[in-house]
Amino acid sequence: MACFIVPSTLALVTTCFRKRISQEWHINWLNTLTWGGAAGLAIEHIAHQEIVPWFPFLSAVSNPTDALAMLKEMASVGIPMTLALVAAWLVMVVVYEHAIAAKKAARVAAR
Repeated sequence: MACFIVPSTLALVTTCFRKRISQEWHINWLNTLTWGGAAGLAIEHIAHQEIVPWFPFLSAVSNPTDALAMLKEMASVGIPMTLALVAAWLVMVVVYEHAIAAKKAARVAAR
């Protein structure tokens, strides 16, 4: 219902502060992952008419019992998906930085 809000929030924060984060962290990779994940989920929710073009935009908000289910979905789907995206990004950064360090070491050893 609204699980895309969690990765969207992270994407918004990292996009706003990307200039303040060192380039070694490749924050644009995280932005791409989180915006892409959020967009995919939003499209799926639009297709299932859980996001509508009239206020309050989320069909679950119009009914209090559905709102509780929406919050549970955000906790059970949105948070784990966002954590998985962050974990994938961290692995990408570590592997990339390790490969760069190995390449530099190989160049030094070749001299």
